[in-house]
Amino acid sequence: MAKKSKIAKSLRLLQKRRELILSGEKKYNRVSTRGVNRCKITGRPKAYMRFFGLSRLTFRELALKGELPGVVKASK
Repeated sequence: MAKKSKIAKSLRLLQKRRELILSGEKKYNRVSTRGVNRCKITGRPKAYMRFFGLSRLTFRELALKGELPGVVKASK
């Protein structure tokens, strides 16, 4: 599990970036530290699947349990 402070910082930076983009600011890259996409369940920053919002480990667990609709194994 990721530290809660790192997750909170990442969310705060992503929110600030969204606000700058929506306000029409031309230099929305001025956020000092980049926000990191993290898994919604574990907070893992690496091996993140953007479409699902999960890390590969969490994705695999949920897919094998059948909790992700529309996801099936490629081989049988």
